[in-house]
Amino acid sequence: MNPPEDSFLSHLVELRDRLIRALVAIGVVFVCLFPWAKELYALLAQPLLATLPQGGQMIATDVVGVFLVPMKVALMVAFLIALPYVLYQVWAFVAPGLYAHEKRLALPMVAASVLLFFIGMSFAYFLVFPTVFGFMANVAPEGVAWMTDIEKYLSFVMTTFIAFGVTFEVPVVVVVLVQVGIVNLAKLREWRPYVIVGAFVVAAIFTPPDVISQLMMAIPLCLLFELGLFLARFVRTRAAAPAAAPGDSLASEDTATTAPDWTPMSAEEMDKAIADLGHQKPSDQKPNS
Repeated sequence: MNPPEDSFLSHLVELRDRLIRALVAIGVVFVCLFPWAKELYALLAQPLLATLPQGGQMIATDVVGVFLVPMKVALMVAFLIALPYVLYQVWAFVAPGLYAHEKRLALPMVAASVLLFFIGMSFAYFLVFPTVFGFMANVAPEGVAWMTDIEKYLSFVMTTFIAFGVTFEVPVVVVVLVQVGIVNLAKLREWRPYVIVGAFVVAAIFTPPDVISQLMMAIPLCLLFELGLFLARFVRTRAAAPAAAPGDSLASEDTATTAPDWTPMSAEEMDKAIADLGHQKPSDQKPNS
């Protein structure tokens, strides 16, 4: 048997190797995307560029910003492209320590989490950004040139992507909480008013200070919570259903009909039986043959 120190070191070596593989995968994709870094940033900035006034443009106040910002965008896209391989490395490291039922729960949850995060980012890019930028262009004071710095725009985009990506993870969180047994469905339904208030508070914190963008985050958050309740009930029902063979139901019915009713003896009956057994004569006992 290997000592605990050797086992711990072997896990650290495996973790190091898998991290290196994940970083190499991201680096290879980044090198492939490097020649198109400017085009990737232009695609990311398209929702803002489409709403700028006539002759409006974005600016760079940092000396090296025109180079670093497109590189950051290319690195972000490289990470998203390599994300399936990165998650595979994480799964290969964690899976040997999980039970069979934990693996059955973890793998669909991870896949659903990635899919929902991408859906949240797409929702922000195609719906939230045009709405918010159009609103900002309409409320800009007369005579004010609305020109956004590319570094600040990237920071705003990243924050919004993360906020909406995490928001769309609510169904997964609800299903996991119910499936693990941390909270039940009845309690979550009781929390519904607090969830609605919390959704608007979160939207007020992570979105621009306009009503439209706040509603575009708070309403999906409430709807996703309801979706999580529905999915959690469905998953819980399937998990509680017995996995029996077709003949098992008949066997259980026969056992139920033929098995005699049995009730435990009371304390007085137990004492009486023990006393009778102690006073029994040897001649009354049957031979062991």
